[in-house]
Amino acid sequence: MAALSLKVNGRSHSVDAAPDTPLLYVLMDDLQLNGPKFGCGLAQCGSCTVLLNGEPIRSCVTPVSDAAGQEITTIEGLGTLEAPHPIQKAFIEEQAAQCGYCLSGIMLYGKTFIDQNPNATEQQIMEALGGLLCRCHTHVRMVRALARYAQEVRA
Repeated sequence: MAALSLKVNGRSHSVDAAPDTPLLYVLMDDLQLNGPKFGCGLAQCGSCTVLLNGEPIRSCVTPVSDAAGQEITTIEGLGTLEAPHPIQKAFIEEQAAQCGYCLSGIMLYGKTFIDQNPNATEQQIMEALGGLLCRCHTHVRMVRALARYAQEVRA
């Protein structure tokens, strides 16, 4: 076990964990965050997605030691109930979530893609989400929500 310093959603935390512990386990178990989920444990589904220095990563296969000292953002760190992030507002307005299990992956990969490609077409958005799994099949509404977010980014 080692004392590691993490900066998650703008707040500093000290955790005692084995350096090879998956970041996901520390976020869920030690920091009690509910956004990133355990899906496959193999970096294939995207339910565990977080942003590391602004880039989406699969936290189920990322050792916590790799994230120490880095800026980690989970879906909870995007906005608040009182002031949701524009992407969260778009998902609410489009009623794009059903079970919510895949939302960390869809929202964080989608946000990163749209921020870098604000003029993306719906087809390009769908291709960008190609490596993520959604079990409840709300992809159509999620793509609409990301297109709505893109309009906000362009404005």
